[in-house]
Amino acid sequence: MAGHSQFANIKHRKGAQDAKRSKLFTKIAREIIIATQLGQPDPNFNARLRNAIAAAKKAGLPKDRIENSIKKGSGELAGESYVELKYEGYGPGGIALIIEVQTDNRNRTASDVRSLLTKANGSLGESGSVGFMFEKVGQVSFPAAIAGGEAMFEAALEAGASNCESGSEFHEITCEAADLNAVKEALMAKFGEPEEAKLVWKPKDPMVVDDQTKAQAILDLIESLEDLDDVQAVYANMVIDAEIAKNLSS
Repeated sequence: MAGHSQFANIKHRKGAQDAKRSKLFTKIAREIIIATQLGQPDPNFNARLRNAIAAAKKAGLPKDRIENSIKKGSGELAGESYVELKYEGYGPGGIALIIEVQTDNRNRTASDVRSLLTKANGSLGESGSVGFMFEKVGQVSFPAAIAGGEAMFEAALEAGASNCESGSEFHEITCEAADLNAVKEALMAKFGEPEEAKLVWKPKDPMVVDDQTKAQAILDLIESLEDLDDVQAVYANMVIDAEIAKNLSS
């Protein structure tokens, strides 16, 4: 969307989160456990686990912790039992939010999420209250330096993707959720390992936020939610005006 920045703030927050290595490692290890629980311990036959291991290696998660997380997920080692949940709610200014969590204590997580939303003048909604505003899609990211925008766009379409948005730092390729791994593998053959490949909730008709105070309040809330150990990802139905985005703090 010309004139607006949908991904700049996400990447900015991602950089801040990566600095908290212990917390990041905990989230990645948890994803490996759940991916194994829902599939099988062999990544050759478990695409979600394969993506989780790739993310773990990129983040520098030690090999023994990767292996132990797989063993916990398969039941070979004793460990916590996690469930995946999706919370829906509203942030400042009525911005719709989807919050994905992986938890071993539903009550604790619900209380933590509700508390942060309330403090930010938001609210926790019922299931389905905002979900219809989003669609689940596959997303594959490559560093911008890998290829030019036009070349990446053409390659993405050839691989079966539906769109490619190129910025100063990343190419963001989107595709149908069911096509994620096929698109990833096709692009890997040309450009190597992607920065990340995952399923995301994409807003269907995002609100344009052109007020700096409101934009900062929303980003602060998202960062607080992402800082919770149980929260894996937060999605908002918004794009921030490019000029406003330049003045936002992390």
